[in-house]
Amino acid sequence: MGLTEWLLIFGFALSSSIDNFGVGVSYGVTKIKIGFLPNLLIAVIAFAFSILGIYFGGYISKIMPGTLSTVVAALFVFIIGVRIILITLSSKRRRSSNDATSRKGLQSYIQDPENADKDKSGEISLVEALVLGVAVSMNALTNGLGAGLMRLSPIYVSTSAGVFSFLAIWWGVSLGERVAHIRIGRLNLGQFSTVISGGILLLIAAHMVLTVVSI
Repeated sequence: MGLTEWLLIFGFALSSSIDNFGVGVSYGVTKIKIGFLPNLLIAVIAFAFSILGIYFGGYISKIMPGTLSTVVAALFVFIIGVRIILITLSSKRRRSSNDATSRKGLQSYIQDPENADKDKSGEISLVEALVLGVAVSMNALTNGLGAGLMRLSPIYVSTSAGVFSFLAIWWGVSLGERVAHIRIGRLNLGQFSTVISGGILLLIAAHMVLTVVSI
């Protein structure tokens, strides 16, 4: 594979694991511990979701003629990127106006990661990590679909997503207390990292469009 393919794989993996970093920061701030095995379980879920999305995207790309799969992938990745950015930028207003509603479902584990600690033990168990892993790995699933439409390597993309997931939570927890006060505009560090995730997807979509135009 060439440098471009590796950069795309890196971009997808980084975008998939940004939410994990935000979750890790939240745990560092609130003193909630997440051990090696729970973190590893979350990484395995990220790997599984990513490879599932890639194979499904690869199947779709095979039944689409010519460059149509690349066009569809660019549109899909662009929409996901814009959605991530808009959701993050509007999350503060949603919380203040409709707090109870905005914290329902799997999304609540990303908006308020401490919700995953159901027994309030101050530590994420394997069972709690299972639910949390599904919540934070949704990006890996959608990004995997985009990577599959681009016909990138399933093993490389999924392995990178799993490794980045593990490292993102680990680093996030380690940095949590020290960077909790950092804000970029009206966003905290975790929210800003999610915006970066959306921005990365927009860059990938732009690259795909340029690839089609240059053909």
